[in-house]
Amino acid sequence: MRIIFMGTPDFAVPTLQILLDNGYDVAAVVTATDKLGGRGGKQLLESAVKKFALSRGLPVLQPEKLRSPEFLEQLRSYNADLQIVVAFRMLPEVVWAMPKIGTFNLHGSLLPKYRGAAPINWAIINGETETGVTTFFLQHEIDTGDLLFQAHLPIGEDDTAGEVHDRMMLLGADLVLRTVQAIERGDYQPIQQDDSQACHAPKIFHETCQIDFGKTAAEVHNFVRGLSPYPGAWITVNAPLTLPDGTPWQTDNWAAVQGIELKVFKTQKEIANHDFPTGQFITDGKKTLKVAVQDGFVHLLELQLQGRKRLAAVDFLNGMKAQ
Repeated sequence: MRIIFMGTPDFAVPTLQILLDNGYDVAAVVTATDKLGGRGGKQLLESAVKKFALSRGLPVLQPEKLRSPEFLEQLRSYNADLQIVVAFRMLPEVVWAMPKIGTFNLHGSLLPKYRGAAPINWAIINGETETGVTTFFLQHEIDTGDLLFQAHLPIGEDDTAGEVHDRMMLLGADLVLRTVQAIERGDYQPIQQDDSQACHAPKIFHETCQIDFGKTAAEVHNFVRGLSPYPGAWITVNAPLTLPDGTPWQTDNWAAVQGIELKVFKTQKEIANHDFPTGQFITDGKKTLKVAVQDGFVHLLELQLQGRKRLAAVDFLNGMKAQ
């Protein structure tokens, strides 16, 4: 089979690599256009997939518009039997219907659960203990095509989105290889998705990431780890900082950060009865920084003030001490 591979970020690289290492004929790679970034936004940045593809001597296509006649003519010239999509973008029908076998996608959930742009994040935010990867043929509605194969992946109670992403990246590569091998043998039976079991994982925006300390410790903990390390859960500091006995912690620097955005990357939940108002910051002044919630406390273990570097709680508190 002649294969066209479509993908952009690091997540897609192991899949492309496993296809090449197993001798498959990847005729060309389609990826995002180069973007300006880096220091000062003046460096031209290539996608991870482009860098890897060039290192393996593959032709790379970077269309700005997927419906442009020039791109479609170029894509058609490769006469591919199959297209594989891993972390790319929505394709128009004229593209996904082009190969004679079709186009299949790797999705980071057990479809039909968590259709959409952020399946890893929402699975963790919702407290799921299992997710997985799915290969399916593309059709008109996003993430609704007939299922090919799935592989399951457990989620630990403290796993972050970044950790699940990295494990899923390798699991997904193996599943794509399994799918291609089955297609090559003709040993597959697409299964229609059960829409009644569907749930959605919409794109996450900055405002979506604000922490609500009015929820339970488990809900806040899941929310933080579901957004860590990117895009990152956050709060605006707008509460006093007290000692465990309720008296104010004497530091001038805490007042200076009021109204500043604070990102939280790692937490620990503590279930306990207390009389603190929800959202109250509490510290021992040394190592512990926690926030009162409905059923206990959420310990802030790794955090980052806007414009500053990411710190462990002990280092953050050292910076808060009066000079």
